[in-house]
Amino acid sequence: MTKAMTKLIQICALAVLSAGASSYLAQAQTTATATATATAQKQVLLQADHSWNGVAYTQYPKGRPELTVLKLTIPPHTALPWHRHPVPNAGYILSGQLTIQDRESGKSHTFHAGEAFAETVNDIHRGVSGDTPLVVLITYAGTPGVPTSIPVKGEKPEY
Repeated sequence: MTKAMTKLIQICALAVLSAGASSYLAQAQTTATATATATAQKQVLLQADHSWNGVAYTQYPKGRPELTVLKLTIPPHTALPWHRHPVPNAGYILSGQLTIQDRESGKSHTFHAGEAFAETVNDIHRGVSGDTPLVVLITYAGTPGVPTSIPVKGEKPEY
């Protein structure tokens, strides 16, 4: 192979590599731009001004806001202790089913996987799981130092 042919092969190889790199960079920039400007798909799971039992929310606690998100796992056929929540909160059932029972009114409602619910504020209630383990995400809108759950006198904590 002559020096001229070797030089030509090197130039062609550089041209191919350069074109490939340019194409890759252009694609990466397009992907980065598309990712940076893409919008999300929204599905409202819950928007409520009252809890599942019809009691209206009146106000948030005073003070600096503190959000708490809990993932609770509850074994099948388990009743949680009676308790109350001093702050608004909402839950989403990931798996299983949850029956919430209101102690004073006797009302109850069952929520299944994929359903969201608005919890009560200061009403004494408890949750009861169904035939399979229950996994629920709960978000509390409170303030620092305020507990998310308060057990009824003589009951164990909810969690």
